[in-house]
Amino acid sequence: MFKLLPALLAATTLIPAAGIAAAPARGGVTITTAVLREQRVAAADGSTAIRLVAPTQITPGDHLVYRITYRNGGQQPASGVVIANPVPAHLLYAGPAASGPAADLSVDGKTFGPLAALSVPTAGGGKRPAQAADVRVVRWRLAQPLAPGGEGQVGFRALLK
Repeated sequence: MFKLLPALLAATTLIPAAGIAAAPARGGVTITTAVLREQRVAAADGSTAIRLVAPTQITPGDHLVYRITYRNGGQQPASGVVIANPVPAHLLYAGPAASGPAADLSVDGKTFGPLAALSVPTAGGGKRPAQAADVRVVRWRLAQPLAPGGEGQVGFRALLK
């Protein structure tokens, strides 16, 4: 078993239209990342439900959910908001979270798009279609300006190697 490492809270970044900002401008858009573990719970009717819980310990094979909350604390609408979250090396990308806008994915941190449009180089100099395990960065672009006081959530699922 592993203790929950601060590394699980990978550096989610807010990317304004003009570049990357490690810390959003004062009074602007802020983001908060929470890492939750999927816990299977048996219901009285014999079915199984999944709850998201704050993990105290995690083990290889655990399914995690990154929940990224964004909020505009400024006085003006925020437009061109882009949120990017690297997938830590000890995790495998496992798909989108339950709700929120669609994400663009990247296997190299430079080229983004849907998984089906991505490829990775092979040892022989060729390329193969990218798989979920190849994803290194998950990115969301907010389609509409974020109003003052406005907030929302995006997220993705991951598997601990």
